[in-house]
Amino acid sequence: MPDSELRILGLDPGLRCTGWGLIAARGNRLGHLAHGVVTSEAEAGLAQRLCQLHRGLARVIAEHGPDEAAVEETFVNRNPASTLKLGQARGAVLLAPALAGLPVAEYGANHVKKSVVGAGHADKHQIRAMVALLLPGSRVGNADAADALAVAICHAHHATRAGGFVAPTSRQAS
Repeated sequence: MPDSELRILGLDPGLRCTGWGLIAARGNRLGHLAHGVVTSEAEAGLAQRLCQLHRGLARVIAEHGPDEAAVEETFVNRNPASTLKLGQARGAVLLAPALAGLPVAEYGANHVKKSVVGAGHADKHQIRAMVALLLPGSRVGNADAADALAVAICHAHHATRAGGFVAPTSRQAS
């Protein structure tokens, strides 16, 4: 029986820009389907910005019909206020595929980098280069979209077993 295609939506949460990338996984073969960025208006209030992110991602999901989603976990930085806002944006990002009925997996940033580049502390240029290598023809110019495609690739690599798709049973460690 031939492997069925799985459409994976990778998401890289951000309050200003949330990257998204859609890939097709069939066995060990990956293909680029689409990518982009959902933005929020900096001058809008926080609640409105979260609504903008959610609505934008809901449109992406409705248009592209992914089977599953994978979201990068929040990176904690030195500024608690920024970390809190990023966490709130991540909540809106997690909510969009969940409300659409999609299984949602979560991966730490270092886990994604190690899965795609081979090094847990890879920089954005290395990620973009490996995404271009693994998804020929993807032509990703935006770092947020490239990161989202990397999350989708990570999910494709770690969520398949014995030729069939199996969702992760617990959060993936970094």
